Amino acid sequence: MTNRRVLISGASVAGPAFAFWLHRHGFTPTVVERAPELRDGGYAVDFRGASLRVLDRMGLLEQVEAAATRMGEVTYVDGEDRPLVVTPPTFQSGELEILRGDLSRILHEATKDDVEYVFGDSITGVLDRDDGVTVTFEHGEPREFDLVVGADGLHSNVRSLVFGDESRYRRDLGYYVSIFTVPNHLGLDHTGRFYNEPNRTIGVYSARDNAEAKALFWFGSQGIDYDHRDVEQQRRIIEETFSGCGWETSKLLEAMRGAPDFYFDSASQIVLDSYSRGRVALVGDAAYCAAPLSGMGTSLAIVGAYVLAGELAAADHTTAFAAYEREMRGFVDVCQKLAQGNGKWFVPPTRAWIRLRNLNYKLLPYLPWRKVIEEMPLKAGNAITLKEYAAARA
Repeated sequence: MTNRRVLISGASVAGPAFAFWLHRHGFTPTVVERAPELRDGGYAVDFRGASLRVLDRMGLLEQVEAAATRMGEVTYVDGEDRPLVVTPPTFQSGELEILRGDLSRILHEATKDDVEYVFGDSITGVLDRDDGVTVTFEHGEPREFDLVVGADGLHSNVRSLVFGDESRYRRDLGYYVSIFTVPNHLGLDHTGRFYNEPNRTIGVYSARDNAEAKALFWFGSQGIDYDHRDVEQQRRIIEETFSGCGWETSKLLEAMRGAPDFYFDSASQIVLDSYSRGRVALVGDAAYCAAPLSGMGTSLAIVGAYVLAGELAAADHTTAFAAYEREMRGFVDVCQKLAQGNGKWFVPPTRAWIRLRNLNYKLLPYLPWRKVIEEMPLKAGNAITLKEYAAARA
């Protein structure tokens, strides 16, 4: 086996999942993460279809199920908190839902004894040679690796260093989202409540067996100029955008100031002609972010990590990277397409759209195409046939 020493940038989901499979296949992975420790918080993430089978092959499905949100119905309400329409559990949360921070912790626990983790550092340079890669770091000394894999999300550092500026590959869908932890002041019991004003969605849903809640803010806008590392600037954007909105908005905005896990970003997709260059490859959101509106980002990350590691175990990196792309490309296309056009239903642009959306949700149980709508995400989740790579079973 060649190319045993692999550096992975990113310790959220795709990175640890890829490290898990690399170790099982006999590689020596190292994970570097900019944050000083595992990032907690974040929104709930869904699993559908093939990703559940990968979790099963990892031997982690039961752990993920034990930490599942078990989210029930979501109720859309008016400004007086009166119910307007209720959506069923599977409508929002897929076949299995877990908080991103809980998933990250499970993956880290499964790999920490076998994988080198370097927290509080980031890659500053990648010199790709015929026989290896020299990597420089913000804090650590330069090191030699056989391969480098970027699993560092929508704003991938590795992709910027090797593939070029993010603007060349990012496709914004015209929406922005913020999520953070707040007290469960509404007493929600495995349920959520959402409120709409034109071009704005405010929501809150219970988390971690109702001990806390997650506040969610979505809004539509074209091309906001902001620094994705400037949290204070991002908080101001949310405060200014949602100032004066009704329902529980003012209380949630007040809680935002003390939230330990504030998150803000655009709903964007990454579209690349190739997922690799030389001895460098990308996996997860860094390679093919599908946007939160798809509900498929975590499934893509888990499946992509499995496929890339399996192909590297079967062949040299040039052959493996090409095979990885062939296996994933169709799956990625289906999952990304799922997000396109969803925005107006989740963030209606006008009051007329809000009424139309609510009417459709009310009538959904009686519509002849209900089953087609409900099965679309499941079909996307199964839009890949998983290979049985050597050492793929626990």
